[in-house]
Order: sequence, then structure tokens, then C-alpha cells
Amino acid sequence: MGGLKGRGEESIQRYKMHEKLVSIGDDYRIENETGKREFYVDGKALRLRDTLIIKDEQGNEVYKLQEKLLRIKDTMGVQDADGKTVATIKKALISPLRDRWKVEVVDGPEMDVRGNILDHEYKIEAGREKVAEVSKRWFRIRDTYGVEIEPGQDSALILAIAAALDQMAHD
Repeated sequence: MGGLKGRGEESIQRYKMHEKLVSIGDDYRIENETGKREFYVDGKALRLRDTLIIKDEQGNEVYKLQEKLLRIKDTMGVQDADGKTVATIKKALISPLRDRWKVEVVDGPEMDVRGNILDHEYKIEAGREKVAEVSKRWFRIRDTYGVEIEPGQDSALILAIAAALDQMAHD
């Protein structure tokens, strides 16, 4: 699910997201930089916990975001279509201008998220490598921000992480 292949090489993937992606109960489509719809976010309001489901354009569930049942403060889980936890997102450090979050990926490197989550200006890194960058600079449309994902990454997972961060930061 990484970047699109062209001439034997992968390229950076760019997606357009909306601030406060969805309120629970709302649905939303994620488009790539050419405006093609690639993912669909289904906001479910469940009795015990809020859930966001990321689906591909064929309607297949790709990832599910859920607040932890026993709500460890500022923690959200990402599950695959089989219900297996693939990542856990936790708030690591709070400072006046910069947030730090940790993403523990089950079958991959731990990721660090640094920057201003509320203003949608931050980077996701694994070790010293940039995984993705989130910014409002790329779009002039109000309440819109971009997610630029490095080649070789699971775009759906990175978009799920960005959606989770947005949800958690605005709670």
C-alpha cells in the first residue's frame, strides 16, 4: 500500500485531509493530490468507545481506530481488518508549543511524532528517517491539511495515525 510505482521507483504520496476529520457519526473521504478518492472514513458512535473505520474505495475495512476500552489517557489503538492491534498511539510529552507522541507499531519501528498537532504542522519519524509530514501550507482551502508520505510506507496506516492524532488533539 506504499507509494505508487512509476518507472520502477516509488514516489511520495500526498493526501488531502480535513481538520477535525470527522465528528463521531460523520463520514469523510480522503483524496490524493490529484483529487482521486482513495480512502473513506466511517465515524461510528458506539456505546463504550468512539471508533473511526478507514476503508478503501471498494468499501473494504483497512484500519479501525478505537480509544482504549479502559481509556488510558491519551491513548488510541489502530487495528487491522481482522481486529488485530497493529499500532498504539500515546501522548509522550506536553509542552506549550510542541507535542510529542509515540506510535508503537507491532511489526515495525516505533515512530515519534513531533510538532504542533492542533495546527497540523508536524513530522512522523522512525528513528532518524522521516515517515511523513503533515502541513496546512500545501492547501489554501480552509480547514484542510496535507499528509505527505514517504515512499515504501503503508499510506493507509499513516493516514489512520494522522486521523487518530487529529481526534485525540481535539478531544
